[in-house]
Amino acid sequence: MSQSPDQINRRDVVAEVTDALMRYEAALTGNDVDTLDELFWASDHTVRYGATEMLYGYDEIQAFRKSRNPANLDRRIRQIAITTFGEDFATASIEFERDGENGLSIGRQSQCWVRFDVGWRVVSAHVSALPKN
Repeated sequence: MSQSPDQINRRDVVAEVTDALMRYEAALTGNDVDTLDELFWASDHTVRYGATEMLYGYDEIQAFRKSRNPANLDRRIRQIAITTFGEDFATASIEFERDGENGLSIGRQSQCWVRFDVGWRVVSAHVSALPKN
């Protein structure tokens, strides 16, 4: 499948994905588990690799969210890169920083978003941190 250049990063689609991503970010830092669950595709095919976990399927992701310690969720976004392809697929990458016991840590988050009838959903996610200097 090829994408014509006018279908990459259409303003209207980028705006929709940005809204979904910011909704996700607010839910993440506010520990709004119901919204986080809503924004992930409810499928056995959904994958989330976290800093310490590898989760396969919506049920594992949902169980992780419910058992996660809600402390120290605040973070500051340093950079966002969103690329959309047509009307129904996008990637979103965030570079963020978080204050921790050993100083500032830098993290990365990558997500693949797909538009379904119910709206934009994360189908794949990966979160990692850079080693501290």
